[in-house]
Amino acid sequence: MEKIVLEDFVHLNSAQIGIGFGYDRAMIDHLKKLEGVSWSNIFGTFYIKASKQNLDRLFKHLNGQGFFVDYSNLDILRLPEDETKLFTVETERPEIQDFKKYLYGQRYSESTIETYTYFTEKFLKYHRFKRNYTLADVDRFVENEIALKDYSISTHRQCISALKHYFELTEQEAIDTAHLKRPDKSKFLPGVLSKEEVFDLLRATRNIKHRCILALIYSSGLRIGELLNLQLRDIDVDRRQILIRQAKGRKDRYVMLAETILPLFYNYLQTYMPKKYFAEGQNDQQYSSSAVRSFLKDSCRRARIKKRVTPHTLRHSYATHMLENGIDLRYIQELLGHSRPETTMIYTHVTQKDLSRIKSPLDVSIKELMERSNADPNLRLSRNILE
Repeated sequence: MEKIVLEDFVHLNSAQIGIGFGYDRAMIDHLKKLEGVSWSNIFGTFYIKASKQNLDRLFKHLNGQGFFVDYSNLDILRLPEDETKLFTVETERPEIQDFKKYLYGQRYSESTIETYTYFTEKFLKYHRFKRNYTLADVDRFVENEIALKDYSISTHRQCISALKHYFELTEQEAIDTAHLKRPDKSKFLPGVLSKEEVFDLLRATRNIKHRCILALIYSSGLRIGELLNLQLRDIDVDRRQILIRQAKGRKDRYVMLAETILPLFYNYLQTYMPKKYFAEGQNDQQYSSSAVRSFLKDSCRRARIKKRVTPHTLRHSYATHMLENGIDLRYIQELLGHSRPETTMIYTHVTQKDLSRIKSPLDVSIKELMERSNADPNLRLSRNILE
């Protein structure tokens, strides 16, 4: 019988119930039907907001699916009755408190601190918070808690990075952090929409606000976080520029504001009248990334786009189309906010600009044969074929 392991953890500044199990496509599809269940790429797990009400809903939803639910790592008594009430978080152990202070001192972002703390605490719990560790302890933890639970390669690498920091902080004599091995980073070519598909996508987006959001992401090459944090005061219509403040790598940068987006932009401002942020949700708060992904998925369905499309796909498409239009790679690097040119170089693998100049040997051969066939109507594809 397959086992589902439930455990509480903190994610997005809120307590969650993690739902861990081995890969099972049918189980994944069934779990997605439960309202409130989300997937975390960072932690490689499904989760639902921590509450007794949600736990009860989860149990009922899993009932009859042939799974054994292990909730021994979940302190049910501390769960609030419903998700509107705060979860009483147990006081952190000194090891975790010291590690967090160390990470803050290194000036890491909140999301990095959250991720590193999660994996370090998971490692310490696995070894019952003993004081001294060896490389064998790391290997055993990785085998049973990371690899066996099918975490992604990028998550595996983050876990090792977190442990390196913890071992450096605690000065583990038996561990040389230089010997901690991370798996090679996966190299994927970015998914890209054609220019025609971008137009189809925007036309299929009926809501003015939604269309303006997608148009701005594509026309300015924004990350989803940059779009959500963008304030109206940073959009300079006169200079056709947008100031992106403290983006990835804690860097400010300017990006272009497309001329053709202005009529849509003005229409959106007059209709929705946002007060602070370019994209606002309820009560003038920041829009959520899940909302953007939701209406983007719906727009793709309307536009009959079969590719897997995320907000980052629009950024990839922006960079690729810029390169195809002849824009120098160095300018694209600056506009995207990449620290290293190697990151931007990936778009040279997907652009059609140079690829279209290279002819397939089959095309060349067929063309030569067609030209020669005018002189010899009985020309065969191969002279090795006997009549």
